Amino acid sequence: MRLDVEGVTVEAAGKRLVDEIKLTVDSGAFVGLVGPNGSGKSTLLRCVYRALRPAAGVVRLDGDDVHTLAPRAAARRLAALPQESSSEFDFTVAEVVGMGRLPHRDRTAAEDRAICAESMRATGVEHLAARGFLALSGGERQRVLIARALAQRPQVLVLDEPTNHLDIAHQLDVLSLVRASGLTVLAALHDLNLAAAHCDLLYVLSAGRVVASGPPHDVLCPDLLAEVFGVRAHPVRHPETGAMQLLFDLLPPSE
Repeated sequence: MRLDVEGVTVEAAGKRLVDEIKLTVDSGAFVGLVGPNGSGKSTLLRCVYRALRPAAGVVRLDGDDVHTLAPRAAARRLAALPQESSSEFDFTVAEVVGMGRLPHRDRTAAEDRAICAESMRATGVEHLAARGFLALSGGERQRVLIARALAQRPQVLVLDEPTNHLDIAHQLDVLSLVRASGLTVLAALHDLNLAAAHCDLLYVLSAGRVVASGPPHDVLCPDLLAEVFGVRAHPVRHPETGAMQLLFDLLPPSE
């Protein structure tokens, strides 16, 4: 399923947070949003997963305006993992993951159990099934929420900082899982090396605008990173995969 963001603009308190952003995620592609804090990544994603209606522009799923879809219909197509998720009630992990099945009317209990078990195995949380969600560590909660999104069986997955709270091994596991899922994925990522290693395309945001887009090795160039992130970047090649990776230090003080 293809995702198109067409001229989306968001304004608040007289300030333009997102300014006429256009981007495309082709079916099955993994596209990353990168940019400094306050660049508009999370605000844009909230428009994509219907938590926020833009002041202008439209978000389309295979041509359909996502904001005109009925909630259940939208949830069958698109699942989201926001940056911050909270629960006032201490559901078990199995119950939280099971919530991903709610958008599906034509389902059986046995089918739901099988899909949830598969999602928990894939994210490494099946041993936590009987544990209370609120008693988990931040990293464990994040993996449970990803399992819930996968159990929803969407065609499009929207992720806002999915590697938050995860240790290095689980960061790599989760992004590899998402990459191999075959889903259409739009993800905001802080770690530029993870973005370079896992994304097909990157959109770089700064002050609510797209300032660059393309394959990671074309986009993440030292001049752009100095301008947007205020750091000096040194590109290197990963010795095993050949993927571009970046070493950073501070820009020297101006003369």
